[in-house]
Amino acid sequence: MSNNNLFLKSGFVRAPLQNGVGRYVCQLQRIVLKFCKSHGGSRGLRDFIEQDLVEFASKNPSVVVYLKPRRHRSPVVVAEYLNGDRVWMNMNNKTHSEITKWIEMFRTQQGDIAATRLRKYQYTDYPSVQGPWTPFTFKAPELNVAELPSEEYSANNRLPMSATEQLKIMFEKKVLQIKPKEE
Repeated sequence: MSNNNLFLKSGFVRAPLQNGVGRYVCQLQRIVLKFCKSHGGSRGLRDFIEQDLVEFASKNPSVVVYLKPRRHRSPVVVAEYLNGDRVWMNMNNKTHSEITKWIEMFRTQQGDIAATRLRKYQYTDYPSVQGPWTPFTFKAPELNVAELPSEEYSANNRLPMSATEQLKIMFEKKVLQIKPKEE
């Protein structure tokens, strides 16, 4: 284990409340938008509040939105999640579109996973020397520079001929054998 994991909180990988199985539960519980009414660095956050906040609140009724005006302070967004995590982000001099993207990211994540040392329930004294498996482990390296979609890498080229296609070919051969005899 490397030293950079020593100061991170540890937690197990788990789907919160079996989220996505049966129904989806938004993990964002509340979001606090702290801004200054006159500070220039709060311009993007004030634009978001004026233009998109009502729409965001109506689309996400399970998320409580607080507005907290503060004098002569930088704008901040604090997101609080169902698992107790709080994510704090400085929004100083960010544009309206950047703030929209950040708030959408807060809405779709389930807390501060990046600051968690992930643990697992199984343990082995002899970990794999091959590294973790990914879907790209045994892919051809030519795919990195290939122009896709490509006939060469198409899945249809690698499939064997179906029974229907074989029957069509057999039928066409029979038809060709019968036609020359009739003439």
